[in-house]
Amino acid sequence: MPNPHDVILNASPWVKRFSPFIPQGGVVLDLACGSGRHSELFASIGYQVLAVDQDVSAIELLKNPFITSKRLNLEEANWPLVGSEFSGIVVTNYLYRPHLDQLPKMLQEGGVLIYETFALGNGDFGKPSNPNFLLNPGELLAFASRHQLKVLAYEDIYVDQPKAAMVQRLCAVKGEPKQRIPLQFQG
Repeated sequence: MPNPHDVILNASPWVKRFSPFIPQGGVVLDLACGSGRHSELFASIGYQVLAVDQDVSAIELLKNPFITSKRLNLEEANWPLVGSEFSGIVVTNYLYRPHLDQLPKMLQEGGVLIYETFALGNGDFGKPSNPNFLLNPGELLAFASRHQLKVLAYEDIYVDQPKAAMVQRLCAVKGEPKQRIPLQFQG
């Protein structure tokens, strides 16, 4: 059984930094949750989490009462989460453009979207290299603008940790944030 502490240690620093700004009391969606590193992080700080992916076996091994796992094909023609509502949505290392516009519709007023995935140029460092899975320059900013999300933070950068990659990162809120945002979260 995976050690939850180890799972949390592998959580993205970007996600950790902005996790406190998701309003308490609602449910956080961990979209394409993979091993559950972010589901476990959010559960450890008191959120209820819906963890969805095509394979949720790693999440189920965590046996965390704050995490509900759901096996879903996120790339089928019809969006499987229609009508769902969340106080926060976290997406890392995943991009499927046909359903991207569904995310803001699922955010409650004051809800926070934390998104981090690979960007154009990542092929220089390895996979993914297919442009279908890489964000174009400014794509997350344009997405936030199109859906009238207030951008709290954005980066389109080269990173060397945990491995060399080109990434885009966005933290945005639907409406107004519930609290002030510090320059740097110390967590």
